[in-house]
Amino acid sequence: MAKLYFKYGTMNSGKSIEILKVAHNYEEQGKPVVIMTSAIDNRDEIGVVSSRIGMRGQAVPIDETLDVFDYVRQLSQKPFCILIDEAQFLSKKNIYDFARVVDELDVPVMAFGLKNDFQNELFEGSRYLLLLADKIEEIKTICWFCSQKATMVLRTENGTPVYEGSQIQIGGNESYLPVCRKHWLKPDLEKMKEIR
Repeated sequence: MAKLYFKYGTMNSGKSIEILKVAHNYEEQGKPVVIMTSAIDNRDEIGVVSSRIGMRGQAVPIDETLDVFDYVRQLSQKPFCILIDEAQFLSKKNIYDFARVVDELDVPVMAFGLKNDFQNELFEGSRYLLLLADKIEEIKTICWFCSQKATMVLRTENGTPVYEGSQIQIGGNESYLPVCRKHWLKPDLEKMKEIR
């Protein structure tokens, strides 16, 4: 029986690498998968899943016009699995449609993304994945400033922490750091100057 999975982690926790690895393992066995990603993420290019270590893969971009349930239902070959990158940017409707893909089409869906934003609020996609997922798993990494587990994302501008602004601002290491709660509340400003 297919399941809806949500695998979340902070920035730099290896979510995109995990997607590409899982896709490779399925495809090496002749089992087709569909990789999808939010069309909002344009760091590399729209419709591409890419990791910071250089691995890349083509993906179906999900925007507000794509009905993901119909898209999967109309595929000529039923996939063994659907892998989603940047799931935090998806809408409530997208998440419910992916739940329908699992329940009605019997296709497993693995969604990967951030749980919380730089203000420590849930993203819309993450909120509904936390509510609907059959299995939830944290992908762990360590704080930029210490050896504690990173559970939050610190947004920076020119080496200064930012706690207000638009929820969505696409960026990588130049804008975001994975941090523990202690260093989200009180980042090590001297160390930030050294590493930036």
